[in-house]
Amino acid sequence: MYGVVTRNEEETEWSEFDRAFYEVKDVTGRAVEPIAGAVNMVSCFGDNAVESEEDLLAFDDEGTPATRNQPYFDWTYVCPTHDRYREGLLDIIEEAATVNEDVRLDDVGFPRDEYCHCDRCERRFAESDFDDWSAWRTNVITEFVAEARKRVPGEMYLTLYPDPYPGHLEARSGVAVDDIAEYVDEYVVPIYDMAYSTTYWLEILAKGWQDRLSTPFSIELYAVDVDVDDLSKAVEVADEYAESVLFGYDASNARATIRRMNADAREGQSFGPE
Repeated sequence: MYGVVTRNEEETEWSEFDRAFYEVKDVTGRAVEPIAGAVNMVSCFGDNAVESEEDLLAFDDEGTPATRNQPYFDWTYVCPTHDRYREGLLDIIEEAATVNEDVRLDDVGFPRDEYCHCDRCERRFAESDFDDWSAWRTNVITEFVAEARKRVPGEMYLTLYPDPYPGHLEARSGVAVDDIAEYVDEYVVPIYDMAYSTTYWLEILAKGWQDRLSTPFSIELYAVDVDVDDLSKAVEVADEYAESVLFGYDASNARATIRRMNADAREGQSFGPE
């Protein structure tokens, strides 16, 4: 089963795709109306539009904000304990679910291991029943996912950072896959590359996630300007492990890849002795 992740509504209707995810809020802060014909997708705590609003940002213990100006961040991160922002996200999720009952949550969690040490997080941890800071962070994210689940009557999808090694995801983002499994119907793991000229590493990560998860998962591949032959090889690898393979942000290249794979499959068919 193949799907597309897109910002263009018309691409969600292309016949080559069995499923479609449509970004209604992305990491740029851009927001559009949800649509009925696709799973609407919400970037939760990744949001470049807020980087000038210091009260919203996540900070490490040295006071460094998690913004795209840092060498290790591709976008800016909002602190997951910011109540007003969280309520706004939950409103967006609820609105999306009224248009299509299925919703995908993207960019859920803290930005990295050392975040967040803003005054609000420090105060709430001190006032909590938790002695362990990591456990407190995990609880923050689990509570958010649980609240989102209440607003999604259909299937709820959640994007995972592509590190299956036990403990890494929890330490990095506060996302504990075992704790939130009861709320999530399917995970999506983006495993992006600009070329996919080799795929052994893709197979290693896919196998790692297969071993780690009891919940179904799909693998999302990057499709922008990737050679069709190389992308086809990556699809074949991912398809061995995942519920479905999704193509990110270039539906035309994705469609060409699926057509190439279908043509190759037809050429390989055998109907008895010649």
